[in-house]
Amino acid sequence: MMTEADRQMLTIAYEEAKKGFDEGGCPIGSVLARGGQEVSRGHNQRVQQGDPIAHGEMDALRKAGRQRTYRDTVLYTTLSPCMMCSGTIVQFGIPRVVVGENTTFGGNEDFLRAHGVEVVIADDPDCIALMKRFIREKPELWAEDIAED
Repeated sequence: MMTEADRQMLTIAYEEAKKGFDEGGCPIGSVLARGGQEVSRGHNQRVQQGDPIAHGEMDALRKAGRQRTYRDTVLYTTLSPCMMCSGTIVQFGIPRVVVGENTTFGGNEDFLRAHGVEVVIADDPDCIALMKRFIREKPELWAEDIAED
C-alpha cells in the first residue's frame, strides 16, 4: 500500500533517474528515507564513474554514510533491484522497499520477500516510460547494466 510519503519519495527517486538519463547513464534512481524524511538520494552512475557497482540503490546508500541502523528505513527505487542491490538490502536489514516499476526488469522481489522484506510495486507510469525510452535508445548500455550479452 502506497502512502503520500511513498509517492513523494518515489518522485524524488524518479528525478534522480532522470538526472542519470540526462547525464548519459542508466536512468535508475533511489532514495533512502527514515520516518518519511529523506536520508539520502542517488542514481545509477556506472557510466559516469566507470564503476560497475554504482547502481542507484548503492549510490543512495553510499551517500547516506554510516548509519547506526537501517531497520527503521525505507528504500525507494525506480526499478526493481538487481541481485547485488537486493543482497545489500537484506544485509543491511532494510525492512521495506518501494519499487517504481518491475515491468521492464523483474528483479528479485521473491528473494527480498523470502528474507522478510516488504516489497511494494508502484507500477509508476513515469518510471516505466523512462526505462522503456532508455532501453529503446540505448539497448547496448541496458544489456551491459543487467550483465547480458
